[in-house]
Amino acid sequence: MSNIPIFDLKGEIELLKSDFLTSISNVLDSGKFILGDEVQRFEQQVAEYLGVKYAVGVNSGTDALIIALRAIGVKKGDEVITTPFTFFATVEAIELIGATPILVDIDINDFNIDVVEIEKSITAKTTAILPVHIFGHPANMDEIIAIANKYNLKIVEDVAQAFGAKIAERKVGTFGNVGCFSFFPTKNLGAYGDGGLIVTNEFEVAEVAKKLRVHGGKDKYSNELFGYNSRLDEIQAAILNIKLKYLDEWNSKRKNVADLYCKKLKDISSIKLPIEKANCNHVYHQFTIRVLEENRDDLYQYLLDNGVQSMIYYSKPIHKLPVYNELYSNLSFPVSELASKQVLSLPIWPHITESQIEIVCGLIKKYFS
Repeated sequence: MSNIPIFDLKGEIELLKSDFLTSISNVLDSGKFILGDEVQRFEQQVAEYLGVKYAVGVNSGTDALIIALRAIGVKKGDEVITTPFTFFATVEAIELIGATPILVDIDINDFNIDVVEIEKSITAKTTAILPVHIFGHPANMDEIIAIANKYNLKIVEDVAQAFGAKIAERKVGTFGNVGCFSFFPTKNLGAYGDGGLIVTNEFEVAEVAKKLRVHGGKDKYSNELFGYNSRLDEIQAAILNIKLKYLDEWNSKRKNVADLYCKKLKDISSIKLPIEKANCNHVYHQFTIRVLEENRDDLYQYLLDNGVQSMIYYSKPIHKLPVYNELYSNLSFPVSELASKQVLSLPIWPHITESQIEIVCGLIKKYFS
């Protein structure tokens, strides 16, 4: 029986382990463990890579969202429009600063927020739109920007799953007022622990974010705001500095994996393969198919029984989670609900082998035959 995980770090660790150990040793020798040279170097390098003026390293992708929302001025009682088809952290961040998440449904073709639905949900309390570039496919930023400009709204991009993705030649995370990234180990650019990043071209937003990550002050005893203890770890920054050099190559390998999956699975009428919309560069954080018949869970179990791990992101859209039993009990987002019953993410990482892909595809073909 096969033993194929949904994601595997062994290939990159084997390739770069010597570099990692050298860099970590240098951090230990420096004695600087909090906001030292490695964090500063990473912030400079990642800002250059993305094409933005400012980058602020923080403790996690969730903290990046919380701090970014506060930095652009979202406050208690405000409304922030976002998607119900995302990881809970997206709406959790909105809730934790006292604002209200307003959910709108998704486009079934790319699972991103449906721009047609956004304008219908804008009220006098709306202050921001928070699109999520889900699974590595860019959201429709041109139309989101047009809506934001029309109603004088801010934009916070959740780029946790799409580091390096582009619309034309511009990288996602740079379209809105602020972009938020996660360095959870499974991400396209992942640390070996938690980590996050805020990027912006606005000086004041960057300055507020820098204060908020260190208890609300420019220095230790000049607290101006109620902030957080949310600093990107120096050792994680050292690892990210090494891995950033390989990001485009690894994203390209993910694209090759996706192309191979599509080639081998294209004749199965019972599934819908992921798409890449015009002018978009999908970085395939996940390779997510839709199982069109009512047997997604059976296929998941069949693969697992044969040694292949797949994942269901997300089995419950946000409004169906227990925490929202009362607030959203009367609401329905039919496209998100349909997606939650159909989606299945297949194994993908830059160093997955063609033979592993062949095994996964062979099992799927056998199941549907």
